[in-house]
Amino acid sequence: MGEQVSAASAVTGRVLSPQELSPLVRSVPLLAHLQPDELPCLGAVELLEAPAGAVLFYQGQSAPAFCVILEGEVHVVRREANGIETPLATFHTGDSFGEAPLLLGSRLVGAFCECTAPTRLLRIDADGFWRLMSSCPTVREGVLANAAQRIHAFQANTLHREKLISLGTLAAGLMHELNNPGSAAKRSAAQLRENLARLQDISMRFCRSPLTQEQRSCLLEMQTEALKLEKPKPMGSLEEADAEQELAAWLTTIGIADSWRLAPTLVAAGWRRGDIVCAQEAFPAPALQDALNWLAALVSAMQQLTTIEESLSRVTELVFAVKKYAYEEKGGEHLIDVHESIQSTLTILGHKFRHRQLTVEKDFAADLPKLRTHGTGLSQVWTNLLDNAIDASPPESAVRVRTWVENGLVCVGVADQGEGISPEVREHIFQPFFTTKPPGVGTGLGLEIARRIVGAQYHGTIDFTSRPGHTEFIVRLPLQTTSL
Repeated sequence: MGEQVSAASAVTGRVLSPQELSPLVRSVPLLAHLQPDELPCLGAVELLEAPAGAVLFYQGQSAPAFCVILEGEVHVVRREANGIETPLATFHTGDSFGEAPLLLGSRLVGAFCECTAPTRLLRIDADGFWRLMSSCPTVREGVLANAAQRIHAFQANTLHREKLISLGTLAAGLMHELNNPGSAAKRSAAQLRENLARLQDISMRFCRSPLTQEQRSCLLEMQTEALKLEKPKPMGSLEEADAEQELAAWLTTIGIADSWRLAPTLVAAGWRRGDIVCAQEAFPAPALQDALNWLAALVSAMQQLTTIEESLSRVTELVFAVKKYAYEEKGGEHLIDVHESIQSTLTILGHKFRHRQLTVEKDFAADLPKLRTHGTGLSQVWTNLLDNAIDASPPESAVRVRTWVENGLVCVGVADQGEGISPEVREHIFQPFFTTKPPGVGTGLGLEIARRIVGAQYHGTIDFTSRPGHTEFIVRLPLQTTSL
């Protein structure tokens, strides 16, 4: 909001007499059909005059009233808990506003209403509004039509805003996910360059000092072993440390410098003391260092190539996940693989699970049928449910995702091991803008939008069970929501 003109003194008002009210009502399309004998039902109608910058209603403080703008402009915004202001509407001459909180039974206005130009308007209190609604069908139809249109526009804007928030979260997560394999590939490429330079340097020294047949056979044998595609059996950290220490100690005893650098590379590739005996026997002490450095550089180069391949595979996996996530937004009748939809969302949210040290337990039903539907937005449902589960989970706990078929419905459960949902807030959990998260963390829109997507797009249901240590949201979706 801009700077407010001194609140109370900026807006002036007075109650109109029936003689003053009649010509003003005739100038307003919504009220023009009122007969002179119907005007008293409006009660005490005030004429308000306000300069630009004056606030007509304060969010969470002012009592609601029905207003009709005679001339001027009023801008309506909602201020969120995190300080962000969300524009809701701008009303001009001839427009009416204020019916929404009255129809919803609200005792306080839920937004700021500020004049952005010098404004004159009629203000009708709650009692006058309800008398008007009950006694004048024409006005009632106009008010309800305006309310329905505004509610629809608000829902569309809310859904769009939540999608933008979700998109921002996913984009940040995707960048984080892509950065990890990208950085790994970059480091491996730099190390690979160093290894290739070492191999070239050592090979040139071998060329200057011709190798014996035994030495060539030994190098060929070690090269063949190093280029094998199969990976060695993984070891535990203690076992690996012991093996590195043992190999480094032996290399030191036979006169190899920097054995502590060579040992980890060789051990990671599955090499042990017995695998290097041929080099010790074939090469004299001065040349043995070059032979083992050559072997370590070759092994390291293969390891870096493997890392680059795995990093690029991870990038491809992420791109595929994003494509699957976005593919569900297409129009027309299509088939949705629920498992693929869930897995792509898990992949995109992977950084959040790792950040909180959470594990994902997947209990997927075998041969789960695909959904035939025109519906879209299912990935957004999984995003909201999983994001809530992550936030509710204590560190180092588990989030469980399970699927099953029940009475012709595909069912998906997302469970966390958090504190649970307290009984006093359970009836509000799907209400828009209701959240138990700290200010600035939750918008209070995720579950409401998830329920709307499940119900409107897929004709399904979403509910939950909760107790301390276990909260599970269950989505039930018909196998077919369109005619074949």
